[in-house]
Amino acid sequence: MKRIAIVGEIGSGKTFAAKLFALPTFNADNEVNKIYNKSRVTYKKLRKKLPKFIHSFPIKKNELSNAVNKNAKNLKIITKIVHPLVRQRMNIFLRKNKKKGGVILDIPLYFENKINKNDDIIIFIESPKKKINKALKKRQKSNTKLLKKLGLMQISKNVKKKRSDYVIKNDFKSENLKKKIKIIKKEIFEK
Repeated sequence: MKRIAIVGEIGSGKTFAAKLFALPTFNADNEVNKIYNKSRVTYKKLRKKLPKFIHSFPIKKNELSNAVNKNAKNLKIITKIVHPLVRQRMNIFLRKNKKKGGVILDIPLYFENKINKNDDIIIFIESPKKKINKALKKRQKSNTKLLKKLGLMQISKNVKKKRSDYVIKNDFKSENLKKKIKIIKKEIFEK
């Protein structure tokens, strides 16, 4: 099974690119949302650590945003509780799909959480800052302060690019992105 990781800046189009591969995909953001909506254990842990901010279950994103906006250290508290669960779910996903030809890992903090393995195929999605900002503004309930703090957790885009096997320039025209991914997918699976 080939592990293909999609990395890039927040709002660069990683999730859209991941879907275009049409392979089993582990989307860390979706898993985090499921945890916030379904895990009472996580709620209790967060409530215990952040009682001024976390008030109800399912966990509301605006409560988490308020906690992080009030104090950046709260982001570390949240990630320390949530990220081990995401990793656990990723491992279950990988075991379930081990007989497939390949899988996509759509994980924003892929390098930062040391999820990468030596034989992973890493694709960096590069997008112009103006286009990223425009895409982020379109997102529902986009919290720019929080996104900036999340961005600070990430290693620089130049480091990610250097560590990647492929760089795809995303101009947010889906036909262009489809063509680029088709070429890369063919190259990966013909090796």
